[in-house]
Amino acid sequence: MSKLFIYYTLSGNGDFAAECLKDNGFAIRKVETAKKPPKSFFFQILQGGFNAGRRYCEPLKPYDTDVSAFDEVVVGSPVWNGRLSCPVNTVLRDVDFAGRKVTFVLYSGSGEAKKAEEQIKKRLPDAAILHVKEPKKNPDAARAILSQL
Repeated sequence: MSKLFIYYTLSGNGDFAAECLKDNGFAIRKVETAKKPPKSFFFQILQGGFNAGRRYCEPLKPYDTDVSAFDEVVVGSPVWNGRLSCPVNTVLRDVDFAGRKVTFVLYSGSGEAKKAEEQIKKRLPDAAILHVKEPKKNPDAARAILSQL
């Protein structure tokens, strides 16, 4: 079974998840925003949270949206203002997940994201959802959760 992890990260938590999944045989695709985020953490939170609340689709650098070669696709997203990150909103808009097993890995400070879950279930009702609380700060717990994939 071929597996892909497509993700966005701002703080590096997604990179940690990617390394774990790469060790488990996943192909990796990291998406990057076309525009650099604000340098200040405060403004990153302010801008990202506001835009996530509006379900904004952040313009991305060109990336491969074709997932037809994969049986399983795992999408990784930080949680912003309780919602999916704006770059992952763009991935959801651009990628056709039809016929694939889809799982979301949400990494956040609280370990919960009910609004993000609602977003996912509205778009992909059969998708599974895993929560990983700050993977870089909790590497053993993160590895245990990610090993389920």
